Amino acid sequence: MPRASVSAEQTAVPKRVSRDGLRRFVETFAEENPPLSLAAADLTINDPARVRHRYGGVFNYLTRVELEVERNVFELRALMPDATETDRLFYEDVWSPQELQHGILLDAVQQGFGMTPATMDLDVSAKIRLVGALSHLPGMLAVIRLLYYLTGAATERSAVIAYSRLAEGLRTMGELAIAETVISPIKRQEPGHFAFYRLSAQVLVGEEGLNAWQLHLARILRRRSFHLVGVNNRRQLADFGDVAHDLDIDRDLLEVTQQVSLVERELLWAQHQGMKVPSYILTALEEAIALSAARTAGPKI
Repeated sequence: MPRASVSAEQTAVPKRVSRDGLRRFVETFAEENPPLSLAAADLTINDPARVRHRYGGVFNYLTRVELEVERNVFELRALMPDATETDRLFYEDVWSPQELQHGILLDAVQQGFGMTPATMDLDVSAKIRLVGALSHLPGMLAVIRLLYYLTGAATERSAVIAYSRLAEGLRTMGELAIAETVISPIKRQEPGHFAFYRLSAQVLVGEEGLNAWQLHLARILRRRSFHLVGVNNRRQLADFGDVAHDLDIDRDLLEVTQQVSLVERELLWAQHQGMKVPSYILTALEEAIALSAARTAGPKI
């Protein structure tokens, strides 16, 4: 079976970098990890009905999230009209093309077992545009950048967990072709994205420096604005709960939350001794799982 040529795991990830080092990391990561090729994937599915029954909802959700990268780029342009050159290089020329190909690959798989692609939302909300307008106020752009990095880090950690468990489940089912030539190559690119967000946040807080009021505001906004990846309404929150159940995330929520919240625990909540996880992340996961269970037991949401 054909395999992806180069994995993100081959890109050396430093523990800390300077602004110049961050730029070099992005350039190296882009060079070593071109967007995945659909032609290189083996889309053989031994038992389409079984894969659809077991993981159809997971593929549908992940496909939608990956293909909504187009809206994500529009949102970032609106949120950070004065984004740094490195940020713009990453989300326009590296992250976006890679994520789009992830979505194309996942969509090809789900079409192979008869799933209809989920409807994508490509509209940028008025709230996003308002926040972008506020970025021109003194000190606000740095706060928005930090929230962008924290959101990205949490999203990519969630992706690594999801793709790892999906690949493992497909291997257990004997679906080695899609596990090894679709899911695993996607999974190998996600840690590089996480590294960018983590290193960027460290540079912003450590090298560029944030005032106490900026960090305090970031804590307030992060707590109030956090939402799970791909969730913009109650139905999608229940859908996320379905995915969590199908990937057994509901069995070890605390451990998953610790992984998802790694960067914000380091940079926002380090002074809160004894805090294992931010409550807003754990609460969001618990709500998604509860909503999924309620939908399964009763009328559709």
